[in-house]
Amino acid sequence: MDDAFAPLAGVRVVEMSHMIMGPSCGMFLGFLGAEVIKVEPPEGDKTRALTGMGRPFFPLFNRGKKSVQLDLRSEAGRAALDRLLATADIFVENFRDAALGRMGADPQELRARFPRLILASHKGFLSGPYENRTALDEVVQMMTGLANMTGPTGRPLRVGSSANDIMGGLFGALSVVAALRERDTTGQGRSIRIGLFENCLLLVAQHMVQFELEGRSPLPMPERDFSWPVYDIFDTADGEQVFVGAVSESQWVALCTYLGLTGLLADPALQLRMDQINARDRTIPVFAAAIRLRDREALVADLERLGLPFSPISKPADMFDDPHVMRPGGLATSTLWTGETFRAPALPFEVDGAMLTGGGNVDAIGAHSAEVLAGLGMTEDEITVAMGKAA
Repeated sequence: MDDAFAPLAGVRVVEMSHMIMGPSCGMFLGFLGAEVIKVEPPEGDKTRALTGMGRPFFPLFNRGKKSVQLDLRSEAGRAALDRLLATADIFVENFRDAALGRMGADPQELRARFPRLILASHKGFLSGPYENRTALDEVVQMMTGLANMTGPTGRPLRVGSSANDIMGGLFGALSVVAALRERDTTGQGRSIRIGLFENCLLLVAQHMVQFELEGRSPLPMPERDFSWPVYDIFDTADGEQVFVGAVSESQWVALCTYLGLTGLLADPALQLRMDQINARDRTIPVFAAAIRLRDREALVADLERLGLPFSPISKPADMFDDPHVMRPGGLATSTLWTGETFRAPALPFEVDGAMLTGGGNVDAIGAHSAEVLAGLGMTEDEITVAMGKAA
């Protein structure tokens, strides 16, 4: 897709955040055309130095941003931040309010000084008894019951992604866009607080409502009560695994016919979907035995042809070999300040039939300091001092 779809072009975002939740909010806004200026301390965002599973955090969620280096421990650095915020439409942060105050960015003071500014504060909890607790994605998954629903009984398990952090950033971006729309009419900004815990609470809402309506707590997903006749992972002849589903009467007939299970089709006790669900203990082993005779490649080709729900069991790294992911526009390539490149998904929607393919690069600490700060009218000496360097 060309660069025509940039609805937030001309919007300036100042971001002071680390890890994932705040940076993902800024990334989403940047993908929609906003200018995102990431304010980093002289030593840089600590997330830059993470290794292992944390190594992708900074590159992935800071694509396309401008890095401005400011020493907010100094009066000069705080004054520069103040000048920068005076030009901003949105301020994205995910620090404790006390820490923000020390950096010259106390949220209440900002609202008083810059009434048009929209503040997007990403916190562990919304206002209430827990508002001052420290939270992490894993913490809120344990608190809300998401981990309980993911692992088997007695073995709570976090989901295999920073799902709450990313989704929390998405809610931040959504609420900011709504506040921008409102500001067009009122001329006034808003203070928005996004809660990691409340985000996770929304993810388990379906289980909460089941308890509310039925009066019983649902079993963890590995032991759940099934609503479908076939909805399982099966082994194949070549030692691979495939998820296969049959959730309607027509899919039940199609799967049984394909696998040659005429006995199941003719069984008078299996003619209704609830009968098929209640008989899973005896039918699933029959399906498993029939599927175990087929190689995965042939099986998935047949299931796709039949229009049945299926999926090979994949690893994230397998996505770089997936033909749908690797179609034109499926991934965007970004370049790091080191010269390294990486491929990553863009936003998961199409506009007029095309995806937004520009991921943006990830620059070195303070790479845009001179450009941005000079645009505020600061002299070269003032910029040097504000960055924490000797004048």
